[in-house]
Amino acid sequence: MILLLLLFLVQLRSLQNLWSRATEPPPPQQTHSRKLKSESKGARKCREREQTHLSTDTSGLRSYENFYPSFVEMDCWSPSLTMDDEFEKLVIRMNPPRVTVDNASRRKATLIKVDSANRRGSLLEVVQVLTDLDLIIRRAYISSDGEWFMDVFHVTDQHGNKLSEDDVAEQIKQSLGPRALSFQSLRQSVGVQAATQNTIIELTGRDRPGLLSEVFAVLTDLKCNVVAAEVWTHNSRMASVVYITDEATGLPIDHPDRLTEIKQLLLYVLKGDRDKWSANTAVSVGSTHKERRLHQMMYADRDYDMDDADCESASERSKPLVTVENCADKGYTVVNLRCPDHPKLLFDAVCTLTDMQYVVYHATVIAEGPEAYQEYYIRHMDGSPVSSEAERQRLIHCLEAAIKRRIPEGIRLELCSEDRVGLLSEVTRIFRENGLSVTQAEVTTRGSQAVNVFYVTDVSGHPVKSETIEVVRKEIGLTILRVNEDAQSTPLQEHRRFSFGNLFRSRSERFLYNLGLIKSYS
Repeated sequence: MILLLLLFLVQLRSLQNLWSRATEPPPPQQTHSRKLKSESKGARKCREREQTHLSTDTSGLRSYENFYPSFVEMDCWSPSLTMDDEFEKLVIRMNPPRVTVDNASRRKATLIKVDSANRRGSLLEVVQVLTDLDLIIRRAYISSDGEWFMDVFHVTDQHGNKLSEDDVAEQIKQSLGPRALSFQSLRQSVGVQAATQNTIIELTGRDRPGLLSEVFAVLTDLKCNVVAAEVWTHNSRMASVVYITDEATGLPIDHPDRLTEIKQLLLYVLKGDRDKWSANTAVSVGSTHKERRLHQMMYADRDYDMDDADCESASERSKPLVTVENCADKGYTVVNLRCPDHPKLLFDAVCTLTDMQYVVYHATVIAEGPEAYQEYYIRHMDGSPVSSEAERQRLIHCLEAAIKRRIPEGIRLELCSEDRVGLLSEVTRIFRENGLSVTQAEVTTRGSQAVNVFYVTDVSGHPVKSETIEVVRKEIGLTILRVNEDAQSTPLQEHRRFSFGNLFRSRSERFLYNLGLIKSYS
């Protein structure tokens, strides 16, 4: 323990020295030249070579300041933020995450245990990794009260089987390790900027019939090829993340004038006649997790506000039950959530709590049947619980919105054909001309094939008649577009107050049992 403490102090001192060197201004040129005059000819040549190497580095850096881009070029930089980030990385290096994949303890599920130093966003990153691996979380026991993060997940594959992959643990380690992307970077967005392989455009605005068709038509006219896209609608609002390339070159679009034109025309389309102020066009900086960004965009667009007269399309039977109560003796706010289960429910809830600046200290998740039950013990980042009735209602509405915006409405149409420029513009135009409104869409390109999924209703939000669907299929192509009518969500039973405390005799015994530290809690 003493050795670890000494190592910590040594590395912290190294960081402080780095900070001092980074912020120290370079010596004045006049003083430097005086020193050169007093040097020998050989020493002067040696120093000149060093100076030349410093000012013309092989990586293209042209000045001393370029060796410290994080200190000079970042507009949002502050000393405290940089030092906090470096301190977090140091703690993670000293305490690397430990991931255990256990296929023997449970008969029907694989146990994934994650232990690591706790930092803001750790829970979200782990859940995001499990979600991206297409794993189904059947149970979860989460504890991060203090400086340590310790979670247990009972997971299966999409078919309900145990896992056979050996790289799950390594992928989770990489997501939590020092090289993982900063959680803060996922929240930044500025103007329009080219990504590594695509230009990523983010759109938010008021939803209306035919909006998606207009967006894709504008992109086609501007010689943009849509490589991928995801569209969500909820409570009369729309959010979309669209990946585009240049039609001629297949490369990202990075010319400032062209990006400005794309942004202005799309913003004009989004505003329409009724959304003059809240429509927005932007592009995320660097890597973008589509579903993570869509949650953030719709939360920022306040799709949880329930005062809109056009928000009656969702069935009240599938409305999630959310209760929020304060646990006065422990200083927590207890959030209970109950709703029909779907594969990414935990991800949706944790995204929302994180965006609302809450910290999850303990949580229990059970999703082994048609319904899912979740219980969270949360506080604000400053350690305080929910403090007012208005805040409590806002938390309930935000969690309800996060769950409902994920659930698609309407008939599922699956399109698979040879990819070509203008395909989406043509397909969505046919939808619009036949009175179909797209409520959710996922556009992907796999090699030379376009694989797209659309959920559609009529313009009033009601189910589409089968005759109309057949007309659309004949126009697009019977072999290209097919119908997959998903079963309706299982309605909730009569609402009643509940708590996981009634399901388990002791929460502490429950956590110890599921962490494998005791054999029973009976």
